[in-house]
Amino acid sequence: MLWSGFLVPLASLLLLFTYGQAASIPKETVTRTCGYQACPVPDPKKLNIHLVPHSHDDVGWLKTVDQYFFGSRPAIQKAGVQYILDSVIQALLADPERKFIYVETAFLWKWWIRQSDKMQQDVRNLINEGRLEIIGGGWSMNDEAVTHYHSLVDQYTWGFRRLNDTFGSCARPHIGWQIDPFGHSREQASMFAQLGFDGMFFGRLDYQDKAARMKNSNMEFLWKGSSSLGSRADLFTVALYNTYSPPPGFCYDMLCNDEPINDDPESPDYSVTNKVKQLVEYAHRQAAAYQTNNVIFTMGEDFNYQQAEMWFTNLDRLIRYVREKKGNEVNIFYSTPSCYLKALHDLELEWVTKEDDFFPYASDPHSFWTGYFSSRPTIKFYERMGNNILQISKQLSVLAHLKGHEKQLEHFREAMGVMQHHDAVTGTEKQLVAEDYARILNSAIEQGLNIISEAMSDWRTNGQLKGDMYACMELNISSCSYTEDQDTELTIYNPLSQKVDSNIRVPVQIGSYNVVDLTDDVTVTSHLVPVPNSVQKIPGRNSSAMYELLFIATLPPLGYRSFKVTKNSEITYPVVTTSKAYSISNEFYDVSINANGNAVVEWKREQNMSLTQSFHYYEGMQGNNREFENRSSGAYIFRPKSPLAKNFIKPGSYKIYKGPVVEEIHQYINDWVSQVIRVYKGKEYVEFDWLVGPIPVKDTISKEIVTRYSSNLNSSDEFYTDSNGREMLKRKKNYRPTWNLNLFEEISGNYYPVTSKISLKDKERLLKLSVLTDRAQGGTSLRNGEIEMMLHRRLLKDDAFGVGEALNETAFGEGLVVRGTHYIIGGSTKNLDKIATKEKALALEMLLRPLILIKTNASVSANVTIQNTGLAKSLPPNVHILTLEPWKDNTVLLRLEHIFEVGETVSYSKPTEVNIQDLFSTFTIVSAKETTLGANQWFNEMNRFKWKAETNDVDQGEDFSTPVEMKDGAINVVLKPMEIRTFILEIAPSNL
Repeated sequence: MLWSGFLVPLASLLLLFTYGQAASIPKETVTRTCGYQACPVPDPKKLNIHLVPHSHDDVGWLKTVDQYFFGSRPAIQKAGVQYILDSVIQALLADPERKFIYVETAFLWKWWIRQSDKMQQDVRNLINEGRLEIIGGGWSMNDEAVTHYHSLVDQYTWGFRRLNDTFGSCARPHIGWQIDPFGHSREQASMFAQLGFDGMFFGRLDYQDKAARMKNSNMEFLWKGSSSLGSRADLFTVALYNTYSPPPGFCYDMLCNDEPINDDPESPDYSVTNKVKQLVEYAHRQAAAYQTNNVIFTMGEDFNYQQAEMWFTNLDRLIRYVREKKGNEVNIFYSTPSCYLKALHDLELEWVTKEDDFFPYASDPHSFWTGYFSSRPTIKFYERMGNNILQISKQLSVLAHLKGHEKQLEHFREAMGVMQHHDAVTGTEKQLVAEDYARILNSAIEQGLNIISEAMSDWRTNGQLKGDMYACMELNISSCSYTEDQDTELTIYNPLSQKVDSNIRVPVQIGSYNVVDLTDDVTVTSHLVPVPNSVQKIPGRNSSAMYELLFIATLPPLGYRSFKVTKNSEITYPVVTTSKAYSISNEFYDVSINANGNAVVEWKREQNMSLTQSFHYYEGMQGNNREFENRSSGAYIFRPKSPLAKNFIKPGSYKIYKGPVVEEIHQYINDWVSQVIRVYKGKEYVEFDWLVGPIPVKDTISKEIVTRYSSNLNSSDEFYTDSNGREMLKRKKNYRPTWNLNLFEEISGNYYPVTSKISLKDKERLLKLSVLTDRAQGGTSLRNGEIEMMLHRRLLKDDAFGVGEALNETAFGEGLVVRGTHYIIGGSTKNLDKIATKEKALALEMLLRPLILIKTNASVSANVTIQNTGLAKSLPPNVHILTLEPWKDNTVLLRLEHIFEVGETVSYSKPTEVNIQDLFSTFTIVSAKETTLGANQWFNEMNRFKWKAETNDVDQGEDFSTPVEMKDGAINVVLKPMEIRTFILEIAPSNL
């Protein structure tokens, strides 16, 4: 998504998943001159202009994926990706000097499977010659703020898999190309380094940051991507001069209005002399912001090259006439980002370093792109659900040795890859596109559930019995038709690598229920709690369940346990009290509602530690967008009309329900804001289950709803947020580490993306408070000891960055209702191991939740194994199985990760060793060969560029992991803090 000028973006759009079998690499020997050996040689005595033809093809924005690929709905935008690829290939074949880069594997794959054998061979030849270079290579160009690293690793892995299977090593990307995302995360840099990339290019950085870097010629730098991984996560990074557009006046596309180069000397429109002068002057201005005699010109924009010869004809002329007229001072040629990077690397210079990230991003004094951290909160949660189901689908396919579902699994991987796009999970697309994303993901989840049902049936019965097992995808609105009016058998699968005690809730009608753990044939403690009235009234909810049956299930790692739920004849009602004298409590907390209608949490084991939770809303600015000061709050931009959030007028009402497993406060703030606050027996956290919507807008006021957790910690205006669900970064109010900030928007300018966790620390009292989220949200700490999270937004004006419609979501004829969860956890940091491990375990439980599989009216067969685990032995508490999935040629892809940072704990932030040879119960590992993070290159063949830091601040630690040892019946893997190691396993099945 590119915007130009102040008001209107040009265009940005959508990408598609497709189906089909990857073509095999030709068996004949081919000549390969790809990679750095295909690069032109710069002239050290001249200014080298690298012309990089490219097209930025968004995977959805104003049109759907299909509409973008096929070019339909031209009235919305003239964009057809199939025509871009058709046209570019013909233009490249016409002249061997020309080059082109392509980024989005999803579009490339969709186009590829429709081509003739001859065209496919032509494309292979162009890739092998280095004239068509694949850059980035993920299924889509992902967002970096609201995406989780789990999904990012998957989407790059699948993009690489398609490229590797189809084109071979010459299509292996080695450059990151993140030219359009709205801010950049440190974890993205770390992942690119671990993928084996030599560098990264991006287009958007804060306008003040950019001005400072241009002034100091620091637009290129060495980014330290991890405080734990040392130089292994360092990434050379280039901030592009003109976002990703060509120099002004040099856009030669059918979508552009610039004049072509007229080289007829007798024509009154002859323009060669002026154009050459203009281009060279621009090149010198750009070079002044960088350190070398190389400049990169991004010759393309959104959905350019639908008639590629328009571009290439004019570029050919530019090259010819610049050489003729300015060849003594300028060397100009077709190039790629890889070739540009090689030219810089060959100079052996020293580079400044950077250790933080590029959030929040502001394009002008009043446009902080922090609204999209919370835009479309339901699609953000749906994506998180999709990842949950995808991982279970992959795990069970391996553990149950399931065959015949490869296409369904491919569909699922590709749908999730689409969702990572920077106008998908971000919520910055048109409504029709958001609905299409939901359609794509829903179809994929249904196929994933089919895989899970069959795999679980096979695993439970050793392949002897078949039977449908159902999952309820509407538990977020307390609805499940399978459990509401009949006896059921619940098989609950835990996708985590450690045992969990999981809170299980199933919607039921009023009655008395027995829950029996079939493993031990014992009755499990359970009780009913009512479904809140506000949930029962959610538009579109069609359920007879007015209660939820709650119990705790102890689940084995990577395994399942079965329970029988039987309804009795008598009726038992939940215990309820409305007396204001009552609070809810467990061993760790007391929670009550004060006179102002706010929730108060008191810690029992930490002296004088407490917080107060409250809801508020900002009025969104509604301007005309014609000047900076009149920018509206919209899908991208968060801009409150006033820095003071509005309070809700009345304290509302509440009820308290108590049982042997959980105690709950059902609190009603008003007709459209409510929550359930829960404390569980033995659980060291407080759950805030919030519900917002339909947000009323009849008063014509845009509203952005926040919750605040105001503690008595002294946080010194500092707080910490996660980077894509992994390492934590320190934030400081009204401050940026790399330039002197002049802040015009004090609220939105202090908002940051929170993918999974935000924390405060009281360093004097050695206390810590964390809020864990079930989806990506915007968050901040605007006051000492306070955490603020944005929950939902309903806006009546567009922010004029291209979407062209207000962020005013509706469903079932009403404003959208959103339900979500925060977990509050905190306490003393004197025992660092305890609080860190609990936080980490809780975050993983929110990411990868147990899945309830249901058999209705089922009698348990003697042939059914009612409990099982995929692990033959326990893993250390600092090791997590990130990936377990079927790979190629009957192999398995395994990723292990160390989940702690250096210094995060005393005991667990240390290297740990695991023998994986006998780790799994349903198969043994015959051999394990390590790859890079993206599973497309053997680890020992990775040879990244080495860059010199200007100072000694960057830890130059070990470049390589400890090699895998395979001896004496063991395959030993050493994991260092924050390390992810990826293996392709050859396995031998064991008995199920």
